[in-house]
Amino acid sequence: MSKADTTTASVSTHILDTSAGRPARDVAVELSVRTGRDAEWSAHAASRTDGDGRCKDLPALPEGATHARLTFEVEPYLRSKGSDGGPHSFFPEVTVVFAVAAGEHYHVPLLLNPFGYSVYRGS
Repeated sequence: MSKADTTTASVSTHILDTSAGRPARDVAVELSVRTGRDAEWSAHAASRTDGDGRCKDLPALPEGATHARLTFEVEPYLRSKGSDGGPHSFFPEVTVVFAVAAGEHYHVPLLLNPFGYSVYRGS
C-alpha cells in the first residue's frame, strides 16, 4: 500500500430507484469535505451517475478530512420519471453527512423512491 493509500479516505456511491427497481441514471452528485466538526465545508468533487447509477470518478479525500458530505440532486431525475406528485419533487435533494477516517473506503448507496429514501454504509 502506498503512503497515499494510508493517509486518505475514498468514497463511492450509487443510486437505486426502488420504485422502478433500476439504477438512477444521470443524477448530479457533489462531494464536499471538512476537517473538523466546526470547520467550513469545502466542495471537493462533482459527478453524475452513469447507466448503472454509479459515480466511478470521485477522487480520494484530501488528507485531514474528518467528514464527508454527498449531495444528490434528485429532483430532475424524479421529474423525468413522472414521480414528482405535483409541481415540485418532495425531495429536491438528498444530503448525507458521515465521518471518515484515513485509509478507509466508504461506499454510500442511496435507495430512492418518490416519497422516501434510505442510505447505508455499503462495501
